[in-house]
Amino acid sequence: MNTFSKNLDMLDAFSALKNMAKNPYDLTAAKALGPDRISSLICSSCGYDILYGTQRIDASVLEGLQKVSDQSGAVDQFLLMKKGEIMNTIEGHACENRQVLHTSCRDVFTDAPHNPPAAAQAKQELSKLEKFLAALDAGTIANADGEPFTDMINVGIGGSDLGPRALYHALAAYSLPGRKVHFISNVDPDDAAAVLKNINLSRTLVNVVSKSGTTLETLTNEELVKAAFQKAGLDPRAHFIAVTGEESPMDNPEKYLRSFYMFDYIGGRYSATSMVGAVMLGFALGHDAFIEILKGANDMDQAAEERDIRKNPALLLALLGIWNNNFLSCETVAVLPYSQALIRFTAHLQQCDMESNGKSINRQGEKLTYRTGPIVWGEPGTNGQHAFYQLIHQGTRTVPVEFIGFRKSQYRDDILIKETTSQEKLVANLLAQSLALATGKDDANPNRKFAGNRPSVVLMGDCLTPYSMGALLALYEAKIVMQGFIWNINSFDQEGVQLGKVLANRLLDHFAGLKNDTSYNGEETDELGWAMLTAAGMIK
Repeated sequence: MNTFSKNLDMLDAFSALKNMAKNPYDLTAAKALGPDRISSLICSSCGYDILYGTQRIDASVLEGLQKVSDQSGAVDQFLLMKKGEIMNTIEGHACENRQVLHTSCRDVFTDAPHNPPAAAQAKQELSKLEKFLAALDAGTIANADGEPFTDMINVGIGGSDLGPRALYHALAAYSLPGRKVHFISNVDPDDAAAVLKNINLSRTLVNVVSKSGTTLETLTNEELVKAAFQKAGLDPRAHFIAVTGEESPMDNPEKYLRSFYMFDYIGGRYSATSMVGAVMLGFALGHDAFIEILKGANDMDQAAEERDIRKNPALLLALLGIWNNNFLSCETVAVLPYSQALIRFTAHLQQCDMESNGKSINRQGEKLTYRTGPIVWGEPGTNGQHAFYQLIHQGTRTVPVEFIGFRKSQYRDDILIKETTSQEKLVANLLAQSLALATGKDDANPNRKFAGNRPSVVLMGDCLTPYSMGALLALYEAKIVMQGFIWNINSFDQEGVQLGKVLANRLLDHFAGLKNDTSYNGEETDELGWAMLTAAGMIK
């Protein structure tokens, strides 16, 4: 039983930090941001350097945040999670009541994993995948004409799409020759039509991902894609793969070429390193590259066990986020990767963070009086500089920023213009934005005045590789769950997603009723739903 149940505002360190927040560190003051501060406030691990001198903190705040970590048992709870404690629970109320073991997917490189049964299941699935990928490479699994498969369509939604898609785009530079992946997630039929329009189905595998095997959008898209195969005279069973829960409706060898398993103790938004991401990424990148992703993630998971916040990158980011959110009243955080390859990473973090920590009750079912998860948003730089940076620099809201950058490009295909490379221009822009947000600029013309004092961190890696992508993914996963532990909330359920699904099914019943009986009228049973459909012009 998890014995850590104190709300953030019940911790002894809370009131001291509240007092410090009345007069936070002023980054615009004379000599407030100098070389010594920049060089000393760096946390390094797993190939990343986190530069946090541009945060509104001093030694007293760091000490206070350390106490918050210690008093909340953030690291202790993280270790309990890794060992298999039931963390997905609300005391005294109906809940999923599950373990949270996404870290076990990559805890496969030691003879003493934190949770041996889960690690053994992960190894078993990885072994199945390795054999499957080897058969694809050897041509023993091929299409009806003996040709190799060149494409894969990934059909899934939410955690079965966002994380895997983000990793695929991030690592496209490392794709195997002749391999390409396409994604269908939205139940909008145009999403599927756009993918199916220009693809050779005879050389395409379809990876259908749903833990329950009943996800409406996924099953609808699966049937749409299956119809396209049948129309082309192809047997879907020879092309379709299932990633699902064992014994789910999709765990059916009569319908799928192969089945890989995902488990209840791995939440969808934390599942990219499970078979949810492994099958697609293994197809695109190869087995060895996927193992590198797992190694990077596992190393960062181990780094998250460090108790000193100055040496634990995930814990440090979590506490800086809490400082900005709960003490400096910043409602959002912008995650701005200066890497085009990370074009979908912030979208993944939106789900991972906002679905996890968008909660207003604690783990005892009591309403909270303080803020929890921030609004997460962002786009890659430098494109964003020409879009929303105006608001970040001179708007009425303070937006903390987490910049992500790399010293080297993936393809190493660059050009020298005005004595600098494109990659140097990219990194220079990133670092300049961090400094500009911190220091601001005084000017007699108020239109050209920048207030500064706008906090940011810079995450710098050497190059975006499978290993560093795995580490980056695990860094943010750990940051998010650490914040949830400190806020005393359940970061692992998602009841807020369910209500809309229930109401959507009710509206769908009206469509079905009309198809079965043209005189059908749903007003008596669902007045509001019927009125909305009528107002939207869906019922004539």
